[in-house]
Amino acid sequence: MPMSLQELQNKPSVLRGDKVTKIFGYGTNKNTAVNEVNFNFRESEVVSIVGESGSGKTTLAKMVLGLIGVTEGNIFFRDTLRDISSHKKKKEYWKGIQAVFQDPFSAFNMFNRIDTLLLDCINLMGGKKLPKEEKVRLMTDACSFVNLKYEELTNKYPFELSGGQMQRLMIARIFLLKPKILIADEPTSMVDACSRATILDMLLKLRDEVNMTIIFITHDIGLAYYVSDTVYIMEHGQFVETGTAEDVILNPQAEYTKRLISDVPKIHEEWDLSTVAGL
Repeated sequence: MPMSLQELQNKPSVLRGDKVTKIFGYGTNKNTAVNEVNFNFRESEVVSIVGESGSGKTTLAKMVLGLIGVTEGNIFFRDTLRDISSHKKKKEYWKGIQAVFQDPFSAFNMFNRIDTLLLDCINLMGGKKLPKEEKVRLMTDACSFVNLKYEELTNKYPFELSGGQMQRLMIARIFLLKPKILIADEPTSMVDACSRATILDMLLKLRDEVNMTIIFITHDIGLAYYVSDTVYIMEHGQFVETGTAEDVILNPQAEYTKRLISDVPKIHEEWDLSTVAGL
């Protein structure tokens, strides 16, 4: 059940951006991928940033994660100006913010056993000196949360799993890390419809358990309506519309939002392919 606007406003801010900008290249080759965007994500809020390929949403996600630098503007984490100027500070920041990526095959080191991948999460959260039995219990609980059996995964490598199992393993990592913020970049695009619903339910259940803020990066406006409290529509590096999921999807104001909604195929209507290039 989405939170009301009043409920959201009563929640503390966990991540805020002030005129965040990313420019690639110089001179005539300059490209502004993200242009002075403002945002304020609150505790346990589910946000969707929606846009087509090239809209700037993934670039924004990478800046929020600290994977690429910000050209201009500021990002605030828990109302404090973010400082990731050293590897140590960046590692501390990553305790509070993590990601689930579109392609699970590129998210793991295929030469590390699954036990090692899960143990790294426990160590990152300060559990390196825990007894072996406790570490096994934590890994077992994490796997159980995503309907995997730890005893069937131990000593296996990621490439021995299916795509759906690897997506669930990524969520098991999040269960161990319990970050304050999770960025989910097209987390269901490579799985079937049944697995998609299961993965979304797991993420929302995790949100409920630890008051996690989830930021979905997606082109799927239907997904945004289904899961979100707040929706940001992004076009050419800027937010063209923002509001509650119901307001944005059911009463769109921006022409770009209206086009995204009209592009969603409807089973009971004849599909209009006139806007598709080459047809």
